[in-house]
Amino acid sequence: MKNEPHAVDVAIGQAIRKRRLLNGVSQAGLGTQIGVTFQQIQKYEKGTNRVSASMLTEIAHALHVDVRSFFDAVDALGSNGPFRDMGVRTAEVPVTRETVSLNQAFARIGDPRLRRKIVDFVRAAAGATDENEHLQNAAE
Repeated sequence: MKNEPHAVDVAIGQAIRKRRLLNGVSQAGLGTQIGVTFQQIQKYEKGTNRVSASMLTEIAHALHVDVRSFFDAVDALGSNGPFRDMGVRTAEVPVTRETVSLNQAFARIGDPRLRRKIVDFVRAAAGATDENEHLQNAAE
């Protein structure tokens, strides 16, 4: 549809959001750093507004990453050409405040047996009872 954001704009926006959350920066904080409102950051992250090359460079600088890193999400859109099968998404853990916080806390746990028990607990809580997954974990 013509009114929907282009898949590339959405992928770039998701990559911006992911990096922003991983860096612990709010939308308002990023907006202040690059001279736009938090609403504009929201539009960039949703793909509603396209990010110009110069603005993407500003965002990359503010988030301390190479501008090319945002295009990894575009590369994942399709393997048979730059924009083929854009509706197909690779399985990826969504980056949210909760997942970032959980990963940061988990990384601070020094006891490997405790980490394994926590992973088992989270899988059980999520209903992950696939026998193959269980066998894979036993091999680790």
